[in-house]
Amino acid sequence: MKTRLEAALLALALLLAAPAAWAFDLPELMAQLAKQKSGEANFVEERFVRGVDGPLASAGTLSFTAPDKLARRTQSPRPESMVVDGNTLTLSRAGRTRTLALDSMPELQGMVDALRGTLIGDAQLLQRNFRTQLAGTQASWTLDLQPVDSRLSAQVRSVRLSGRQGQVLGVEMEFVGGDRSVMTISPK
Repeated sequence: MKTRLEAALLALALLLAAPAAWAFDLPELMAQLAKQKSGEANFVEERFVRGVDGPLASAGTLSFTAPDKLARRTQSPRPESMVVDGNTLTLSRAGRTRTLALDSMPELQGMVDALRGTLIGDAQLLQRNFRTQLAGTQASWTLDLQPVDSRLSAQVRSVRLSGRQGQVLGVEMEFVGGDRSVMTISPK
């Protein structure tokens, strides 16, 4: 009798605990991400380009300030920067600077929105340009983004963001044509 009672109590405990494990969904992830109003991190990126032997490596820093400022400053192999402030993208390399309006390039705006939407925890912004699929747990999650916009899907096959709790720790992008990028992020 005692064994049946123990088994029943164990089964009940597992049933009560299971919904908590299943409860991790996109709104929960977005809520955790939205708590971070700003951040800085180091990155290492490997780009795998068709026709080039071995990956092309770069490293530098990333910064974010909600709701719409992103900066990527590459230190190696050569200094360059990409800064997004609202609708403005500024690229700098080798003493030259170019400024673009994001809304003039919808495919580029879609990529920025993928990062910005994730960092500010805005599922609606993400789902404007992507189908979203979340897998994993709070301790280790992946968010797969599949482009729905035809101009974006002509350039990008998929984006996968990964992390834990409210931190993005990796970004993988697969481009049409077979090139891909794998970025590892280390918060400061």
